[in-house]
Amino acid sequence: MLRATPTPAVLAALCLFAGAVRADEPCQSPWLPKVTGQEDYVYVWTLGIQDVGDGSDKLVTIGANPARPDYGKLVSSVSVGGRHEAHHGGFTDDRRHLWMGGLDDSKIFVFDVATDPASPRLVSTLDDFVEETGGVVGPHTFFALPGRVLISGLSNSKDFGGRTALVEYNNDGGFIRTLWMPDWAEYGYDLRVNPALNRMLTSSFTGHKNYMRDVQELLADPEAMKAFGNTVVLWDYHARKPLQTFEVPGAPLEIRWALQPRHHYAFTSTLLTSKLWGIFRKDDGTFEALAIADVGDPAKVPMPVDISLSADDRFLFVDSFADGMVRVFDVSEPRKPRKIHERKIGSHVNMVSQSWDGKRVYFTSSVLSRWDSIGEDMDQFLKAFAWDGTKLTPRFELDFVAEKLGRPHIMHFGADAFGKGRVAGASAPLPERREPADGADRGRVARGSTVPAGLPARR
Repeated sequence: MLRATPTPAVLAALCLFAGAVRADEPCQSPWLPKVTGQEDYVYVWTLGIQDVGDGSDKLVTIGANPARPDYGKLVSSVSVGGRHEAHHGGFTDDRRHLWMGGLDDSKIFVFDVATDPASPRLVSTLDDFVEETGGVVGPHTFFALPGRVLISGLSNSKDFGGRTALVEYNNDGGFIRTLWMPDWAEYGYDLRVNPALNRMLTSSFTGHKNYMRDVQELLADPEAMKAFGNTVVLWDYHARKPLQTFEVPGAPLEIRWALQPRHHYAFTSTLLTSKLWGIFRKDDGTFEALAIADVGDPAKVPMPVDISLSADDRFLFVDSFADGMVRVFDVSEPRKPRKIHERKIGSHVNMVSQSWDGKRVYFTSSVLSRWDSIGEDMDQFLKAFAWDGTKLTPRFELDFVAEKLGRPHIMHFGADAFGKGRVAGASAPLPERREPADGADRGRVARGSTVPAGLPARR
């Protein structure tokens, strides 16, 4: 097992480091139809706060089209009942449904966003994720595949540590298989697929007993502070087999493949060491991982948590939670990033999401419910900016506490063009959902999957 040994600076700042997400349009799955023009809505998966509104987790819809009267305003919200540590989620490949996860109890909530994009509707709850997957805990990244959803876990039900797996479901909620992370790189976090290269990358974070723990208690436990990942794994995507493991010290979080067809590289950032890393393909077809830039002053541990790469592979937005900053790098030369802009977003900031055309950028504030109190706990917001290639200009902001909503986390974009059976304005109906031909029976671990000792396989 590979473990981090935090420096004193890391120990002092670790309270600020929780996960970010996959949210913005250029960074969505390549199998997903895109909102390439003006988005009409921002869907925000929001953590409930006791005594704020109904106190429950909820999917919040905010108007994002400046030509409409609901611009920058609450359009609708739908509560799921209770607090589940709302965190990440993603669309199915037909863009009909949003699957949104809870990191605490591992429930998955499925929302219909196609029938009426302005008012998503909760249509299903998967409450047996842990049992069906053979002990995976903490569904994190939800990545659309053709007819399927690939989910990265953060933990397991045996010891609630960092040992975890990738899980596949079909679009109808049928379990397909569990793929446990390799023994030498057992932590999980984000996942990204580059289908042109038949390659997948996964990154690493920490387990349930750390991310759901009171941060002050965590800081006082030196053994728990060691239990963070230091690896990025390169996989053969079709075979779902690891090919290379890279040492990337300091908890590498979000992964972003370059989008242009001849750009064979990806970026990530490390939470605890405040570095940007590039993962580059070499002439022989293998890859190498290189530290390519600092994010702020690493000695102050600014904690980069989310990144967003523009569709032309030119601009990389990097949010850092501890100092509330976004830094924009010109990555036209990907091995030599150049910082061109920075801006204070709030007392803290977590997520960044940009439009496909690169003209609009959105930010949210929350990290984890038991960690937000390290900063200004009730500074909970969605903020929208315009980006002209040189600077960010404010457009609107919404106070999620004043609106009695909660702690805003992951964002996804919605458009009326995807509703009522249309895709990007086309009249053809969305494709029917389909059962994968090579999947295992529902409720079983597929052939080729392995279950670590002490974690029950499904029968």
